[in-house]
Amino acid sequence: MDVQLTFPLDHDRFLRRECPHCVSQFKWHSGPANEGAEGQPAPAAYHCPLCGQPAGMDSWWTQEQLEYAQGVAVPAATREIEQELRDAFKGASSKHVRFDLKGGIDAPDVPAPLTEPDDMVIVTSPCHSYEPVKVPEDASGPYHCLVCGQAFAV
Repeated sequence: MDVQLTFPLDHDRFLRRECPHCVSQFKWHSGPANEGAEGQPAPAAYHCPLCGQPAGMDSWWTQEQLEYAQGVAVPAATREIEQELRDAFKGASSKHVRFDLKGGIDAPDVPAPLTEPDDMVIVTSPCHSYEPVKVPEDASGPYHCLVCGQAFAV
């Protein structure tokens, strides 16, 4: 089973993220922000621009993104299971035994797609300027480089 998920970007092509340590939300750029970024290797971990703590690449999902992913996956899995049951019993009847699958499995509704507001302000670290981030407007530094964790002020 293959479930495709799409998370919305804001108009500047930033994706909302959530730090697994301080649970603050920020945004990082989706895809290369400039030509300099295209040639850079992907880091093994990213650092939270607000608290500076590192975490692996799959650690930055927001609670809303996780709930949405589950909300999309469960109905798809339910439909897949129902089809597999129908296929398993198709042709299994004989003159002595009859299998009849009536009704279906109640699958929850797929949630509405997420939306992404154009909030937050862009900050750029001096050490890795090719990886800008967006932080909440009311946040005050110091901020931390997404790539290396170095503290900086704006």
